[in-house]
Amino acid sequence: MPLNENFLQELKYKTDIEDVVSTYVTLRKRGNTSVGLCPFHNEKTPSFTVYNDTQSFYCFGCGAGGDAIGFIKKIENLDYIDAVKLLAERAGLQMPQDGFDDSISKKRRRILQINREAAKFFHSYMMSPQGKVGYDYFINRGLTPKTISKFGLGYAPDSWDLLLKHLKSLGYGYGEMLDAGLIKASKHNSYYDFFRNRVITPVINVRGNVIAFGGRVLDNSKPKYLNSPDTLAYKKTNELFALNYAKDSGKDTLILCEGYMDVISMHQAGFTNAVAGCGTALTSEQVRLISRYANEVILAYDADEAGQKAVHKAMSLFKNTDVKIRVPRFSGGKDPDEIIKKLGRDKFKGMLEGASNDTEFSLLEIREKYDLETTQGKIDFVRDALKIISTLQPVERDLYLTRISNELSIEKASLKAQLQSLMKNKRSRDEKNHFKTIVNDYTRNVTRETYDTGISHRQTKAENRLLTLLMVYPDCSKLLNDFDSNRLSDGFVKKAYSVILERIKDGLDLDLMSFGDTFTDSEYARLSRLINDNCESNDSKSEFKDCLNIINDEYNKRNSSSPSNLSEDEFRNLFSHLNK
Repeated sequence: MPLNENFLQELKYKTDIEDVVSTYVTLRKRGNTSVGLCPFHNEKTPSFTVYNDTQSFYCFGCGAGGDAIGFIKKIENLDYIDAVKLLAERAGLQMPQDGFDDSISKKRRRILQINREAAKFFHSYMMSPQGKVGYDYFINRGLTPKTISKFGLGYAPDSWDLLLKHLKSLGYGYGEMLDAGLIKASKHNSYYDFFRNRVITPVINVRGNVIAFGGRVLDNSKPKYLNSPDTLAYKKTNELFALNYAKDSGKDTLILCEGYMDVISMHQAGFTNAVAGCGTALTSEQVRLISRYANEVILAYDADEAGQKAVHKAMSLFKNTDVKIRVPRFSGGKDPDEIIKKLGRDKFKGMLEGASNDTEFSLLEIREKYDLETTQGKIDFVRDALKIISTLQPVERDLYLTRISNELSIEKASLKAQLQSLMKNKRSRDEKNHFKTIVNDYTRNVTRETYDTGISHRQTKAENRLLTLLMVYPDCSKLLNDFDSNRLSDGFVKKAYSVILERIKDGLDLDLMSFGDTFTDSEYARLSRLINDNCESNDSKSEFKDCLNIINDEYNKRNSSSPSNLSEDEFRNLFSHLNK
């Protein structure tokens, strides 16, 4: 059941999409719109556009679009009702007591309640005599009782279903425990605990909710680590461990680590701005989350080969953001936890303070590959170094060229000439590739429309325009007369056409927010694109009639070629030449 109209109208009047988006995205004015780097994919050139006139957004890079509710849904990973609640709270509005379907929201809240009870169970069990093995593990790793308590660390019993029975006694059902990822079903339709005989680290989000768990074995059995699956309350690619503490550290720098134990050790040592990914390699969603809380990130990954590969991936993900990157050179241990234990807090702090920026780090790496005492070594180093320098801003390029010139005794003018040649060739390649991508995408889309769906590009354009005109100029609906909606494309077009007409018939508003949760995210994005794509018309009714004529014409073309769709006279005419 959708939210009632009066509430949505009030929410619409008290919500400005630019104000909402600007808390997550840096926007700049461009005419009647505002643009910025899309928070939903990595990009160098802003393609994310906010339309104040229609209170909507659309990204021409990834196709994300919608209204303020859709934006909050996507960026906060919330369902429709929870996104509305967040905006209502922001606007100082009370949610209506009835008139909406809160089932998904209730299920999500139920999962959070179960998780909190599970976290209490794991911690209490560890603090009991039966769970001493888990407590000893953390103490032996150098954690204090205060740290153990702060992070709510626990231990999952070496038992088949002890957690399950505990949650059952609190009134939770098997289905709810499955939804939370705390139990699994066996082949014989019985259930057992997902985490068993493991030390447990709860994952807590910035709102203080327990959303997931990480479990580690106490011996050498496999898998070494076990993490909660994705649920309605948790998506591992969107979360950062310990961000709930790091966001309150008072620093505009976050220290990004590989594992939970690294983070916990660092917080205990006073580095309260440390965070980690949740059982997965760094994702673009986590990068965007970091950019909301920090201006700089220190990549404190392990010193082994896997850790250095992770550094390079992270650098590439951060390259298209405004977040500055620094990379420390660790020694004396394989990871932050080990270094702090062996060398102490101050030595580790010195390594962090001496961290290089991403350019320095990359140049140091390639410097180690070549023998700069030889001519060939210098040539190879300069070739690779200029590729890195070519991506920098003019002032930075000049500074690094000066440094390399002085260090290698090479004329700066020669380096500059080689750099300009490299950049010119790269620009030419990029332009060709960009043009090729545009042509290929257009060709692929037209081909898909024409052959995969049987709908011509001409009809697709007419249908899109028809929907736009109906939303912006609802009086056009009076021209439909005997139009057969079955001639429209199946799927989104028919659905949108039906919903729009229903709202026109009931005299309701046609702005995006009024459609509630009627559409999927992709359908919402498409609708957002339509209402912002040349929505004005000099003669809306004439244009609307043209759209109807094109749709009818294309429908007739598709169906006239089949003998079964011909009248008797038309069928006989097909063979009239045989009688001549």
